[in-house]
Amino acid sequence: MSATEPVSVHILDREYTVGVEPGERNSLMSAAKLLDSKMREVRGSNRMAAVDRVAVLAALNLAHELQQLRNESSAREKELSRTLADLHRKLDSVLGAT
Repeated sequence: MSATEPVSVHILDREYTVGVEPGERNSLMSAAKLLDSKMREVRGSNRMAAVDRVAVLAALNLAHELQQLRNESSAREKELSRTLADLHRKLDSVLGAT
C-alpha cells in the first residue's frame, strides 16, 4: 500500500490540501481545475454569492452531467448488446445451414 502525498489545489481563490496517491496527482489536479471552472461559471459576476451555495450548484451541475453520460453509456451498451445478439443469430443461422 503506497502512502498518500499532500497536494495543494486552488478552487475559487481558496487553497485546499488533499492527500492523494502518487499516480493520481494529475487526475486530481484536472478535477480541481474542472470544479474551479464550474464554480466560477455558477458564480458569474456575482462575487458576493455564498461559496457554499456556489459549490452546491456546481456539484449539482457536475452530477447532472455525469448522470447524462451514464445514461448515454447505458443506452450504447444496450444497443451494442442488441447488435451482437443479432449477429450471433445470423451466424448461428448461417452455420446451421451448412
